[in-house]
Amino acid sequence: MKQNKQADFPLGRAKGVRMLILDVDGVMTDGSIIMDHGGEEWKAFNVRDGHGIKMLQRAGIRLAILTGRTSGVVASRARDLGIEYVIQGSLKKTEGLDTLLEQAGLEASDCAFMGDDIVDLPPMRRCRLGFAPRDAHASVLSAVDWVADCDGGRGAVRLVIEGLILANDAWQAVVETPYGVTPADCGWHV
Repeated sequence: MKQNKQADFPLGRAKGVRMLILDVDGVMTDGSIIMDHGGEEWKAFNVRDGHGIKMLQRAGIRLAILTGRTSGVVASRARDLGIEYVIQGSLKKTEGLDTLLEQAGLEASDCAFMGDDIVDLPPMRRCRLGFAPRDAHASVLSAVDWVADCDGGRGAVRLVIEGLILANDAWQAVVETPYGVTPADCGWHV
């Protein structure tokens, strides 16, 4: 199992990534699915991950969701964040990846993928980079290029996004100028 620090982020390989593809349960959320007596589904999303998504969009890197489940909550969150590409109900995620790439006009080598379970491994292996939250399945932790030092739904997406912003020379415009925050202020020592 890889134990990565921010200093280990693969900045060189991340330069030129044009899209970050995210799984939902266990990545954008902590993996919990809460259902009420009527079958209504609830999920909790991390607001800092959401702000990171908006910053990554300002950096010119697109985002996509590729998930095996289908949920109105996910569709609402994607709309709220302006995530243009959303593939839900993709039980064979490599097929979902193919659909996504066709819609976006990209190659897998243009993309990074963040997942947490074995179903994420086939599409992740096709992409340029694979990322995982700290609490991902052991098989994923051993296969990815970088592991965030926090759990899914607890800021892992934000850390990956900050690394992509740094790698693509957008920190000054997207983070430092508007917020007065340096990479070192966020734990990035580059």
